[in-house]
Amino acid sequence: MAQDQSMKTMRLYDQVERILNELHHLGIDEDAPLSVEDLTPFDQYHYHGTQAVDEAAHLLGATPQTEILEIGSGIGGPARHMANATSCKVTAVELQPDLSTLAEQLTGRCGLADRVEHLCGNALDKPLGDRTFDAIMSFLVFLHIPARAELFSVCHSLLKPGGSIVIEDYIKLGEPSDKQAEDLRVKVQCPYVPDMETYRQHLLDAGFVSVEIEDMSASWTAFTGERLAAYEARREHNVKVNGEDLTDGLHDFYATTAGLFADGVIGGVRILARRD
Repeated sequence: MAQDQSMKTMRLYDQVERILNELHHLGIDEDAPLSVEDLTPFDQYHYHGTQAVDEAAHLLGATPQTEILEIGSGIGGPARHMANATSCKVTAVELQPDLSTLAEQLTGRCGLADRVEHLCGNALDKPLGDRTFDAIMSFLVFLHIPARAELFSVCHSLLKPGGSIVIEDYIKLGEPSDKQAEDLRVKVQCPYVPDMETYRQHLLDAGFVSVEIEDMSASWTAFTGERLAAYEARREHNVKVNGEDLTDGLHDFYATTAGLFADGVIGGVRILARRD
């Protein structure tokens, strides 16, 4: 997985305390209790927000008895929403210390520390020891990890027999220009993008069965374009709350991803796979 410092060239992961700025702007003090809904506009870094998490809950059959591992949990939005919506237990693993620390603080303020456990570490280093889970979820994280054989072998080992994994991730649709390839590597921290069938084969090679793939390319192309337009429309607010540097950095990131989708370089998939 990419090292923590290099991840900061991806402006989505820079100055993550901006969520506190947004809450302060709404009149919510730094130590005040929170609801999951207070955070929803700001803590879902993937596409379609809680709608995507709800779809994962459905696909995984999440119940109060389900133990879910989230790989690449960011500031904890999906984990909190999943636990709040289904009463399941989520173990949220995040590589970047600043994101993991903030996630744990926000989860505590939501009163969910008994259902969401935050761990800082690289999933490939097996920080969970011999623990296994009923399910795994990951939203737009595996695109940062080129070592797919190792990644999916680890995921397979973390699941109980019959357990399932839901993945939302990029796929390759077209050949990028040199500039687009550089943007993927640096601005998006995405050094490797397989096509859909190669992705399927990676999972099968790791021992997964019943690999179901839903093409999200059209939906994500629309989403990234709309996200960019909405961010541009709120520039005055964004600068007021978070400053010009962060606003410009996030705008560049949103414009880069929207362009890669619109140009047909990358698409997206939602995958459900099961171990035997």
